[in-house]
Amino acid sequence: MQTQQLGRMTVSKVVEAEDGVPLPMIFPAIAASDLERVKRWCADPDLTTDPETSKITLSMHSFVIRIAGMNVLVDACNGDDKQRCIPSVHLQKSPYLANLAAQGFKPEDIHMVLCTHLHFDHVGWNTRLENGRWVPTFPNARYIFGKRDYDHFASEDAELPHREAYADSVLPVVAAGQAEIVDLEGPTAAVQEIGDGVWLEPAFGHSPGSCLVRAQAGGAQALFWGDTIHHPIQLVRPELTLPFDFDQQRAAKVRQDVLERIADTDTMCFPAHFRGQTAGHVHRDGDAYRYAFVEG
Repeated sequence: MQTQQLGRMTVSKVVEAEDGVPLPMIFPAIAASDLERVKRWCADPDLTTDPETSKITLSMHSFVIRIAGMNVLVDACNGDDKQRCIPSVHLQKSPYLANLAAQGFKPEDIHMVLCTHLHFDHVGWNTRLENGRWVPTFPNARYIFGKRDYDHFASEDAELPHREAYADSVLPVVAAGQAEIVDLEGPTAAVQEIGDGVWLEPAFGHSPGSCLVRAQAGGAQALFWGDTIHHPIQLVRPELTLPFDFDQQRAAKVRQDVLERIADTDTMCFPAHFRGQTAGHVHRDGDAYRYAFVEG
């Protein structure tokens, strides 16, 4: 994705890795007709018109918003050197920090880290291993964590990979005094003010405390929707639930509401897991939606 300029702010993407699984593992209800529909506007090479041969391949990346003299990082991927029960990210070594540098940022340049939720693949680079200890990757940043997720992932009820991430990628930030735990019951400003800055909005469902991040500075609004929508196929079938949603019905309702609100507007979307160009706009497409990736 090329850096996008929206009024007085820019948005850059920092890639960590990509990972894919067979489509039926995630979306068993997807039919060939759904794939034919999404392939009209999505060029993902891992999608065929046959569900049995298609893969759901997700990009793991962060975004950095430059706004009002601040660099705000949204979502922190999986991280390196993490002990994980998921083999594909266990003790991972990635080019993430090099890719961050290629976008013009050192870890010290980041002023704020916003996590749309506290799943393991959104918090990993909150910390890095230094002399056998987990320390904040971004030493000058204030990290914003939602209270609902923060409380939930401390409990034994949370799934193992998220509890692993809570221990090595959330608690060390709190111990370092760089965390702010916010109770998101409505829109909450993070930088400047709502409507001219960066703010968080509740989008509970995928996790207990999932949120949206919105940003605006004299141009079109930017929407960072986290895992409200994982993959382009969900624009064709937004009602489908995912096996790893905390509250499946609520997550589906939030997804449908978000799509309805932003369809056919100038809101530029920055999905957490769309591959390639990533940024784009949502449009109505009969009884569903389609995504128009920004060219370039």
